[in-house]
Amino acid sequence: MDVTKQQLKDAAAQNIISEQQSDALYAFLKDRATNTATFTLTHILYYLGGLLAIGAMTLFMTMGWEAFGGAGIFWISLLYAGAGLKLTQLLAARDLQVPAGICATFVVCLVPLAIYGLQQWLGFWPDESVYRDYHRYIKWHWLFMELGTLAVGAIVVWHYKYPFLIMPIAATLWYMSMDITAMLAPDGMNWELRRLVSLYCGLVMIALAFWVDIRSRFRADYAFWIYLFGVMAFWGGLSAQFGSSGFSRMLYFGVNVGLILIGGAIIRRVFVVFGALGCFIALSQLAFYTFSDSWMFPIALTVLGFAIIGLGIVWQKYEKAISDRVRSVLPAPVRELIQNRAI
Repeated sequence: MDVTKQQLKDAAAQNIISEQQSDALYAFLKDRATNTATFTLTHILYYLGGLLAIGAMTLFMTMGWEAFGGAGIFWISLLYAGAGLKLTQLLAARDLQVPAGICATFVVCLVPLAIYGLQQWLGFWPDESVYRDYHRYIKWHWLFMELGTLAVGAIVVWHYKYPFLIMPIAATLWYMSMDITAMLAPDGMNWELRRLVSLYCGLVMIALAFWVDIRSRFRADYAFWIYLFGVMAFWGGLSAQFGSSGFSRMLYFGVNVGLILIGGAIIRRVFVVFGALGCFIALSQLAFYTFSDSWMFPIALTVLGFAIIGLGIVWQKYEKAISDRVRSVLPAPVRELIQNRAI
């Protein structure tokens, strides 16, 4: 929940707080927001510049770099990483936490490129693929780059403790959930195996995110990116197995309702977004197959939409009572997590 200066003035006008307290509280919140990622022009510029620099060395890497050879790529990557670390230290010394975290993340994102160059240099590269294929194709030998990224990322997170550093680690775990399949089924595309690996790797990432969330419940949000990529992997694998039978659609709908409830319970919107999308897909298909080629199809969807709105109204009425009862039976660490993450 964002608190504006006008809201604080309104509270002072209603004698909830004094005008002096309003000004002091606004100054305090503004100072705290400086080192917290918010939707301001300053932070938009921070992330735009950082993502351009990261993208240049990852997603938008061109074939021109292959001219440097493995040794050249390796040493240039180390040079970039050294500059990134130096810039991180300079920004951290000036208490510019957000841009410092972005610069540290840039360093972690260089690790796959450095490992690729090292493997090329030492003659350990197994095929004709190049670095830019890393973000486009699924191959088993990317695993060496991914394991190195996880190792370096863990060290950098331990040292600097910036939440944005979790982003490349979570993305790498997501990549691994796909590349592991290529290692397990090297002879060809096994879609059933790919769906299962994505599903179970997503579950593991969600469990890891929850553990991180519990451990860091009194500090910064280190679990956001792991939740995001974990839910993406799980939901993608689940949706890929979504069959056309009535039982399959009902089971898929039930799992997505569960995602919505989990998201509401632990205050994680990513569960709610993907769960709502899954429910929409399941209910839309149900309505389509039930009223196929019928003038009742748009009417059925309209009724369904307003029924969901009505459910929201009922939930709003009883939300506090239900939430209090559910939270009363949860373990203390989970209650503390919800309390500290609550809006």
